[in-house]
Amino acid sequence: MKQLRAISGFILLTMAVLATARPKAGPEQKCKSGPVDLVFLIDSSRSVRPHEFETMRKFMIDILNTLDIGLDTTRVGVVQYSSQVRSEFFLKTHSKLDSMVKGINEIIPLAQGTMTGLAIKYMMNEAFTIEQGDRPKVPNVAVIVTDGRPQDRVAEVAAEAREKGIEIFAVGVARADMASLRAMASPPFEDHVFLVESFDLIHQFGLQFQDKLCGVDLCLESDHGCEHICESSPGSYQCLCLSGYTLNDDGKTCAAIDLCAEGKHDCEQVCVSSPGSFTCDCNKGYQLNDDKKTCSTIDLCAEGKHDCEQICISAPGVFTCDCNKGFKLNQDKKTCTNMEMCNTVKHGCEHQCVNTPGSYYCICPEGQLLQEDGKSCGTCKSANIDLVLVIDGSKSVRPQNFELVKKFVNQVVDSLDVSAHGTRVGLVQYSSRVRTEFPLNKYHTAEEIKAAVMKVEYMEKGTMTGLSLKHMLENSFSETEGARPASRNIPRVGLVFTDGRSQDDISEYAKKAKEAGITMYAVGVGKAVEDELREIASEPVEKHFYYTTDFSAISTIAENLKLNICPEESQGEIEVKDPCACENLVEFQQATMNSLEQITQKLSGMTVRLEQLENQLLSRK
Repeated sequence: MKQLRAISGFILLTMAVLATARPKAGPEQKCKSGPVDLVFLIDSSRSVRPHEFETMRKFMIDILNTLDIGLDTTRVGVVQYSSQVRSEFFLKTHSKLDSMVKGINEIIPLAQGTMTGLAIKYMMNEAFTIEQGDRPKVPNVAVIVTDGRPQDRVAEVAAEAREKGIEIFAVGVARADMASLRAMASPPFEDHVFLVESFDLIHQFGLQFQDKLCGVDLCLESDHGCEHICESSPGSYQCLCLSGYTLNDDGKTCAAIDLCAEGKHDCEQVCVSSPGSFTCDCNKGYQLNDDKKTCSTIDLCAEGKHDCEQICISAPGVFTCDCNKGFKLNQDKKTCTNMEMCNTVKHGCEHQCVNTPGSYYCICPEGQLLQEDGKSCGTCKSANIDLVLVIDGSKSVRPQNFELVKKFVNQVVDSLDVSAHGTRVGLVQYSSRVRTEFPLNKYHTAEEIKAAVMKVEYMEKGTMTGLSLKHMLENSFSETEGARPASRNIPRVGLVFTDGRSQDDISEYAKKAKEAGITMYAVGVGKAVEDELREIASEPVEKHFYYTTDFSAISTIAENLKLNICPEESQGEIEVKDPCACENLVEFQQATMNSLEQITQKLSGMTVRLEQLENQLLSRK
């Protein structure tokens, strides 16, 4: 404490000497800094003792004595605050020093709280207004004197005041909070923030403030460091930049405003920046339009500036040549050669190759159809389907009958042209659950499929036909399991084999399967329910629904099933009932004879056609 008192005493002694050495301000020594609108904002809260308030009163009067007071020179206003704010006099109130000093001496402290933020807001919205004497083009300076921590927020309202052009000096005494002082003051803080230990030392700020307000032109007589422009203000200065530049964070140097980099331009392609401005340009192959913003392609093809024989393909400022379909671009990249592919490639057509410009296609003789490979010919196009067989493996089937079911499946497979590009076959078994035995993309030959079928193990248990239909629709006919895309129009066929009533609902997924474009066949044996089979089968139901009383007759169903999948092989349909019944056997024989007669007629027609072709060949020789 003794040490602190000694230091304080030394400071007081030093300041007294400085004050004595400083010439007293008289009429001939008034500050000539130019017009200023100055407002004192003084803290009169209860923590400011009476003798301390008197020191603050004297502090203001001492500063006023150095100023050139007048309505055309320096105007002064005083506002005191505690829990409330009160203006002692406005900028327009006094035009002479004597009346201003009298007004300061008549101030009665409020002696309440410390609402500094409220006071700054009042100062900004009331004291610095034209109505109360503020001059539009005259610098606004505020001196805030406080001895404690604000009881309200100050940062936001102080920032708003600074944005309105008020230069704020923050003077803290004794218990004042440095963070709050910095939040209120204008930058730089070393010039605008002052903190003294007691009111007795507040005159230190008075001396420095006088120097700043009444000092020399710092732009002319100091190393201000401004890169472009230095602008003086009372006791201070600020750096500004030329048009097209912006002030950097150091407050002194300037950076060019790059409107191109900031995206503040309307160039279509290339923006060329200059400080605060820009011009537009175009990429290679483009030219700038008259609006000096947008660009147009330099189209050499449209302008006829090319030597392509057939097709000119334009790119900005350049072109390439191409040929019409059926022609090939030569090595000179300009001219074209016609392509007769039937004569130049191994087309593989079974019957005849037909040229098209740059391509070819195969055709078949009358009465035959072009197969899926686009080259071979045949009488049946059923070789191009995705077939999923769904077989009942429930307990009621029994092991020995399940072996007959597997033979039935293989009998169906034998009637098909199985290949990766022809027919694909998948197999699903169901009972109380559903199991994919192999998907559509697993095997690509009939031998592989038949071998896999014979290895299928009997599941037993319940009969969840509805669940199996759901599995078939959502999984078996997915592209993941080998079904070809619907856009290729490959027929999708589902064949459900069951021997009894379903233990779940079949209606929903039987309907959904048919709505999805799947042709559904239903084959029932023994205790299979006819109504369920008909609900599964596609329209017309009579062509897609089969039933027999026992497993020994299902091989006959397999034979007749081929007639519907490949209708070109027969013109008639055979309804399979009980194969042992005499009436049905007669119907079967009659249908077979009709089919043989039709085949004989076709063979006769083909013989005549062959003879005609031989005669044509002989006549050419």
